[in-house]
Amino acid sequence: MADPSYGISMYGEPALPPDFVALPYANAEAPAGGTLVEATVGSFDSLNPWVRKGNVPWQLRYVIGESLMGRTLDEPFTLYGVLAESVETGPNREWVEFTLNPAAEFQDGSPVTVEDVIWSFEILGTEGHGRYAGFWAQVESIEQTGDLSVRLTFSEDNPELALLAGLRPILKKAQWEGVDFAETGGTEIVPIVSSPYIIGDFEAGRYLTLERNPDYWGWDIPFRRGTYNIEEYRIEFFGDETAAFEAFKTGEVNFTREFNVARWESNYDFPRVENGEVVKETFTHSRPSGMTGFVMNTRREMFEDWRVRQAMIEAWNFEFINETMTGAQQPRITSYFSNSPLGMEPGAPADGMVLELLEPFADELLPGAIEGYSLPVSDGSERNRAGMGRALELMEEAGYTVENGVMTGPDGEPFTFEILTQTGVTEQQAMIDIFEQALDGLGIDVSVVQADSAQFTERTQEYEFDMTYYRVGLSLSPGNEQYLYFGSEQAETGGRNAMGVMSPAVDAMIDALLNAESQDGFYSAAKALDRVLMAGRYVIPIYQWNNTYIAYNAELHHPEHIPLFGDWPGWLPDVWWSEEAAAQ
Repeated sequence: MADPSYGISMYGEPALPPDFVALPYANAEAPAGGTLVEATVGSFDSLNPWVRKGNVPWQLRYVIGESLMGRTLDEPFTLYGVLAESVETGPNREWVEFTLNPAAEFQDGSPVTVEDVIWSFEILGTEGHGRYAGFWAQVESIEQTGDLSVRLTFSEDNPELALLAGLRPILKKAQWEGVDFAETGGTEIVPIVSSPYIIGDFEAGRYLTLERNPDYWGWDIPFRRGTYNIEEYRIEFFGDETAAFEAFKTGEVNFTREFNVARWESNYDFPRVENGEVVKETFTHSRPSGMTGFVMNTRREMFEDWRVRQAMIEAWNFEFINETMTGAQQPRITSYFSNSPLGMEPGAPADGMVLELLEPFADELLPGAIEGYSLPVSDGSERNRAGMGRALELMEEAGYTVENGVMTGPDGEPFTFEILTQTGVTEQQAMIDIFEQALDGLGIDVSVVQADSAQFTERTQEYEFDMTYYRVGLSLSPGNEQYLYFGSEQAETGGRNAMGVMSPAVDAMIDALLNAESQDGFYSAAKALDRVLMAGRYVIPIYQWNNTYIAYNAELHHPEHIPLFGDWPGWLPDVWWSEEAAAQ
């Protein structure tokens, strides 16, 4: 990129022209107004999504704290200007320079300055949430290059860094002066932001209201036209899934996303659906499944041996659990990138570029990484005799024996562990009940511990568990965040590497992913990474959600165009609008 540009893409050029009016999936003529209310199971005690401390509503990270550029849902990793009106990079993206839009301002009317930008990068990288530290460690320098321009120079050869820089939230420096930023995980400080939504009324643990800012500076920039049309976006918090669903049935909540097909088909026949007050919609997408299931903490002695982890996978009678939970209507996750062109083919041997990437690590890779790995399939019966037999064999290979009905290790101690679940999430508990009965048949005694949402978040981030529910979402443009999820440096520092994987092969595959010079190379690196992670047997995968199921009040609407990341209507209010607002 030789000259400043309105956008930047990881590969090639942005699809939209410089004079684009609005994003393809936004209705530039949508009216502003109306209310969208959704339910969340859990609680919150913090309004700062940029630090590790506190339990923050997950939605805040996506709707406040504007960045220099914005990511479109219609192109894999392409950014267009938001706070920055232009971006420029070095020949090899060894540096990136942003020029601020002179109109950009915070909600209090003060301008967004280069000083705010520099301070935000520094404070997030040094005192913010761990998700920002990896990027900051690769920044050699950051400096002001003009009244409205700032340049970051990188210490690593990593072309994705230029794009990641555009996605860092920009905060108002003056608001945080004189406070310990890392300790501001509470509700005492309400962030002053530059984004379309600002925090309105709230009560910790009960509800949070995000209000559309009529004086938002950027309503006319192309990236924002037709977005954030809802006047009031309200999040209600409930103690369990049953209470949350009842709130939707009665109209207290007017938008919900369903994750269970059986419930979708059996529970959505209440009066508000039958009289047309509620609309049901299903969307199919081709995004990677990501990984959802129960993760085993390899930092703990009982899960160090891959054979023990495979035994747990064998004992997890997926076919029976899936029939019980969903009527066998949801397919199993078969890899971290399943349901997408980035995923490995289960059971097939590695070949081509994938094999070339893996061969240097052949001696250290676990069985299945090169020759092929696939999850076990049971006969669907409750007993799962074949799976239980394989589990017992694997435990014996790992040095365990059953003595007097108790699975016992070489040291003579019983094999036991704890499963951490979140209070109020009945689906997790129902699956664990079935699993617990299967383990009992192997002589394994497990204890199930429930924690509220705040405790659950704290324990999982600090890796204080043996086994727990796990979810990592992956996109069609995986990048530096893979280090946070699976990189060796994150294994002991606390954060997202829940399984504790410390693998030179994993690190190398992430490196190859980031430095791929072609789309074929990118796909091959993703498939190689997928193979190493699956062969690691770190997670017991459950079912995937290839379809998005949403239900909402009939006055709410969204555009007909569905972008590449096709489940977008499910969880953000970006491009929705209200018919009530149109009537006004």
